Parts: sequence; C-alpha cells; structure tokens
Amino acid sequence: MSEDPKSIHEFDFELICEYFSTLERQGPGSPEVTLKALSFVDNLTTESRIADVGCGTGGQTRVLAAHAPGRITGIDLFPIFIDLFNSQAKKANLQDRVNGIVASMENLPFREEELDLIWSEGAIYNIGFERGLREWRRFLNPGGYIAVSEASWFTEERPAEIDAFWMDAYPGIDTIPNKVAQVQKAGYLPVATFILPENCWTEHFYAPQVAARETFLKKHAGNKTAEEFIANERHEAELYSKYRDFYGYAFYVGKKI
Repeated sequence: MSEDPKSIHEFDFELICEYFSTLERQGPGSPEVTLKALSFVDNLTTESRIADVGCGTGGQTRVLAAHAPGRITGIDLFPIFIDLFNSQAKKANLQDRVNGIVASMENLPFREEELDLIWSEGAIYNIGFERGLREWRRFLNPGGYIAVSEASWFTEERPAEIDAFWMDAYPGIDTIPNKVAQVQKAGYLPVATFILPENCWTEHFYAPQVAARETFLKKHAGNKTAEEFIANERHEAELYSKYRDFYGYAFYVGKKI
C-alpha cells in the first residue's frame, strides 16, 4: 500500500460499484433525514413526477415512495445499482410507482418541465453542485422543487489535512452560505437548509461498511487494488472521525422560480 491514500476517482468503477452495491446507502444519510427534507416539499399529488438522480440501489428512494405520492424514476449510471434498485422496489411492492433506469445525470431522459421534484442524495457532486442545479432546472415545472444533499464546509478555515483531502476529492465543496447563494443564483428560492446529523455518517454509512470490507477483502484476497481501495475507505472514515467539526453533508431544498 502506498503511503498517500488515493482519491476514490483513481479506482476502477466496477470495483467501486461491487463494493457499494452491498450497502443500503451509497453515501451518508438516513430515513429520518430523507423525510425531513421531504417535509419542505409542497403540493405533491398522485400525478406528480419525481426523479431521484444518482439513486444508487435506492435506499432513500423507497423511503420517498412510502411517504410521497406520484411516480418516481431512479437514475443511475451503473447497471448493477439499477438492477438492485428495481429488484428492491419489487420486493417492497413499489414497482407500479418506482422504476430505475440506466442513464447519465449529464443527459437526463426527461422533457422540459416534466418533473415536480428532483431528488439527489450525495450524488450531485458527480456533475458539480452549481452545474447540476443549473442544468436540471429546465426539467422542473414552475414551482417544482429540487432537494439535494451535498458535502459542505462548516467553517471558513480548517486544518490543512482535511482541506487537502477534499480539494482532491471534490474541489466544489464550499461553505453552507455560499452553497445557498448558488441555489438562489441558479434560479431557485432557497426553501430550507439543514446539516445532516453525525449518525448519518457513523451509523448509517460507516458502520455497515465494517462487515462489508471484510467480505470484500476475502473475496479479493491478494488483489492489491482491492486492498488499496479498502484502505482508502478506512482512511476516509478516520478523517471524518477526526475532523467532523469542520465538514459534513447539508441538505439544500429549493423551489423553481
């Protein structure tokens, strides 16, 4: 293993997908947080169209479907996630209202003003927060909502180690006030912003990975790339434990104006 941990972007996508497909959630979050964000969204009906962009295997999507009317389309680039997404939706008897398709968030398969709500938990960073807000806006009806969770700084200044880690992993990270300003600049009324509790990271994201890591390493015994990838995931968890006062995820809910 090299002394300096790699960025996750340096690893093979198939390896990453295989690992994260074993988890309920592919990023920090919780059912309680999903419902809290949903509570700021008004006027959904059985005719509403909802898109969950970067849906992963759909842990949060099923929470949405259980508490919001309308039809939900999950979008993810990776077929293994969408296969699991649709399988889990069927097990939950949601297949009539919830469907996942393989597509890119850079080219969403919707008509202009077709959607009433765009949802994205921990995924908009793949296209970039500002770009996603700007480009996805045209798919929303006037008065439609966007709700996304995004890595955010809690302070203006932070230790060099964590600053360097995030500048490499996601240079688009910024402070919460700056993110809210970006929501408004992109053509939305900022409706709500709140920080995800620490248990969204510790209990719902990192804790399930303990067993997943051991299973993954056994399956890929002797595979240096797999070992480096797991070392990278452990390092990320250690950084959060050390520096969680300086960063985390925040939910941003905006209304198209």
